[in-house]
Amino acid sequence: MNLIIQTERLILRKMMISDAEAMFKLDSNPNVVKYLGNTPFKSIGESINLINNVSNQYLKNGIGRFSVVLKETNEVIGWAGIKFVTEPENNQTHFYDLGYRLQEEHWGKGYATEATRAWLDYAFQTMNLPVLIASVNVDNFNSNKIVQKFGFQLKSQFYYGDIHCNWYELKNPNLS
Repeated sequence: MNLIIQTERLILRKMMISDAEAMFKLDSNPNVVKYLGNTPFKSIGESINLINNVSNQYLKNGIGRFSVVLKETNEVIGWAGIKFVTEPENNQTHFYDLGYRLQEEHWGKGYATEATRAWLDYAFQTMNLPVLIASVNVDNFNSNKIVQKFGFQLKSQFYYGDIHCNWYELKNPNLS
C-alpha cells in the first residue's frame, strides 16, 4: 500500500519508525490523551510499538491511521485515518472508524477538519464504504463538533472502559 493523500496544507502518509519522536511528543502530552483514557507515554519505545501496530494494520486490513505532515515544514504533527476495528466496541465489531489526534500546538487551526474531509472522500469514493463510525468522548467538545459538522449522526452512547462516548455514524452519500 503506497497511499499518500494530499490536501491544501497536509500530507497524509503511512506512519514510519522515523515518526517515533513526533508520536512520542503527541502521546506523552496529558492534554492530548485527556479524553482517551490513556496514560501519557513514558518512553519513545511506546511510540515505536504504536507505529509497529499501525504498520501491521496496513498489512492485515489495507488501511490504518496515517501520519499528518504539514506540507510547509514537513513536520509530523499527529495522525488521522481510518481503522478497521475487530475488537468489540459499543457491542459492534468489524467496522471502519474515523479518528485523528494532533499535537496540542496545532489545535484550532483546521487541520483535523482538513484531514477528516480527505479521509471521508477516500472512505466513500475510493473504498466505497457504506458507513463510517466515529466514537468520541462526550466531554470532548471540539471533536464532537468536527464530526457533527460533517453530518455524522449520534446513534448511541456507551462506555469504553470508564470513558463515556458518543457513537456516531455517517452513511455513504453515494449509496443513498
